[in-house]
Amino acid sequence: MISPSFQCGLLTIVLATAFQTSVSAQSLPTFPPPTTTRSTGTLTYFLGPGDMLDIKVYDYEEYTGMQVVLPDGTITLPLIGRLIASNKTPDALTQEITARLQPLLKNPVVTIGINKLRPIRVNVAGEVQRPGPIQLQSLAPVNAIGSTNQVLTPTLTEALLQAGGVNRNADIRRVVLKRYSPKGDAAPVIVNLWEALRSQNASTDQILMDGDTIFVPRAEGDNPVDRRIVARAVFSPKTVRVRVVGEVKKPGEVEVPPDSTLSSAVAIAGGPTEKARLGKVTFVRMNENGKIDRRDLDLRNLSDDQQVQDGDVLIVHKSVGRDILDIGSQLLGPFGVFLNIFK
Repeated sequence: MISPSFQCGLLTIVLATAFQTSVSAQSLPTFPPPTTTRSTGTLTYFLGPGDMLDIKVYDYEEYTGMQVVLPDGTITLPLIGRLIASNKTPDALTQEITARLQPLLKNPVVTIGINKLRPIRVNVAGEVQRPGPIQLQSLAPVNAIGSTNQVLTPTLTEALLQAGGVNRNADIRRVVLKRYSPKGDAAPVIVNLWEALRSQNASTDQILMDGDTIFVPRAEGDNPVDRRIVARAVFSPKTVRVRVVGEVKKPGEVEVPPDSTLSSAVAIAGGPTEKARLGKVTFVRMNENGKIDRRDLDLRNLSDDQQVQDGDVLIVHKSVGRDILDIGSQLLGPFGVFLNIFK
């Protein structure tokens, strides 16, 4: 039998940790909530360190070849010398090289392709499991678009998944995407991920660029989303942590799918022991306001409709009859062996 004092201490530690995590998420910096911008407009790619450029100047082989944008944001060409490529579009760099070659060459024709793009680094903040900067697979090279090779592109939902997925407090109807621009004047974009889950006419997943910022706001008031649908979405965590203690075969913290029930958590913890009292399983959860919700549930059929949440605690008690037999066995000493017949 788990003593009341042990239960109290265990719950205090587990729930205090969960509350500290929740408070930390709330203290993250936020952006002003835009209310009108909904479309991304033209997707502009700005060059940066690590991009491999395929520069061609027709009929002038000495100017043709591969150039990697150096960490200082520059490339070097014969006679021209160093050029700043970072924070410029390929078109803008093409125009600049053409202008610099005009006094040196006759009618220079310059083209710039991107043979390999640098890794994409974005920042994810707000109601996600692991906020902070993340690195994603780079975009497909320009000359690979339309080829038979599989192209992995960094998207908004992929970034959320890399950040551990959205948590239960997230307002997925108002995800803010702040595009990178050298001047910092790009307008924020509102992305409604809930609409993407329930509508056939939802917009395609947003492709990310290096330096973009994603902010997932906290839901305020009523949040009319189906948590079970959200739990199965690609941008939700793959698993959540639930602590199952007491009369189960593998007590402790277990990882369960976010759309699972409490009975599933008991099953993943190895299932109940023969001494378990499933008619009265204690369920403990810390609500969003910091208050503890504690209830007794009947899980004798190992079936329920209560969706798990990260940080939930389940206590499977020992049946009253088993307690009496255990105590009697200890008191009777050698005669207690006869009580084992009834166990």
